[in-house]
Amino acid sequence: MPIVEARGLTKVFRRPDKDPGLAGAVKHLFTRRYTDKVAVDHVDLAIEAGEAVAYVGPNGAGKSTTVKLLTGILVPTSGSVRIDGLHPQRDRIAIAHRIGVLFGQRTQLWWDLPVAESFAVLRDIYGIDPATYRRRLQQFDDVLELGEILPMLGRRLSLGQRMRADLAAAILHGPEIVYLDEPTIGLDLAVKDRVRELFRTLRDAGTTVMLTSHDLADIEGFCRRLVIIDEGRIVFDGDLQAVKDQFARERILHVETERAVPLDAVRAALAGAEVAAGETPVQFSVRFDRFDMTAGHVVASLSGLVNLVDLRVDEPGIEDVIRRVYSGDLVLDQAGSSA
Repeated sequence: MPIVEARGLTKVFRRPDKDPGLAGAVKHLFTRRYTDKVAVDHVDLAIEAGEAVAYVGPNGAGKSTTVKLLTGILVPTSGSVRIDGLHPQRDRIAIAHRIGVLFGQRTQLWWDLPVAESFAVLRDIYGIDPATYRRRLQQFDDVLELGEILPMLGRRLSLGQRMRADLAAAILHGPEIVYLDEPTIGLDLAVKDRVRELFRTLRDAGTTVMLTSHDLADIEGFCRRLVIIDEGRIVFDGDLQAVKDQFARERILHVETERAVPLDAVRAALAGAEVAAGETPVQFSVRFDRFDMTAGHVVASLSGLVNLVDLRVDEPGIEDVIRRVYSGDLVLDQAGSSA
């Protein structure tokens, strides 16, 4: 049985529809009008234990609302959610010990306490034994550099410092399932790399991770499954590498040569590739399908024509694919997905 399972999950928010100003507020007291906003629309989702799932979509697509439904923060309008067979709203205490949640825009630290005391409160809430607590704090300090922020009050933390502390707080009790909603917002590049390494450590230890992020570098090299939601509905659910293999096949090799070479000669040597002139006579680019020819083959063919001075390869990633999905340029084939 999946450890996370949603069936027909739907959330509708009812918002007052009133005219602006005092007159509109008074009128609404007597004539109430509402507009229904469907944030999550009949979502079916099953996540197996130990999976790392990327849950992505444009702003307002329903990502954060889905996470709140799966954690029991929100009650669904219709449909069902089960976490390892438990009901998130009914079995809140049991669920709380099994999940960890990080919302990039919200904190679980106590604003008027030092970070170290917030951690101590969480230690007591979850009943973490002292030896395990010290070991985990040391592990997190090696990655997140917590030492400098432990004495600081929660309200005095910068965004990056708060994110590091909140990530540690979310996984301090060793949860089986971790929901990460924009977990690297506000972090510098060096810390992002260490945080992503921590994600991989969690995954390799068997923790189930659901990751929502606009920074798609968080996803590549970590998640093996991609779920795309748009306007509250899942539009794709399948293997991340399969999507890349199908829709991110092209590579562009940028070349600088010792002397100018006729582009027709390059095209003749690389049948099937697209050759375009560069900014100078000794520069050009070669666009090719990596399943038709390798970069090594391209370089070897060019070396037979002219001496190469410089090379650079552009490799489109999953970000390019998802950007095309968002813009409507690409419709992923659900037939081969796992949904």
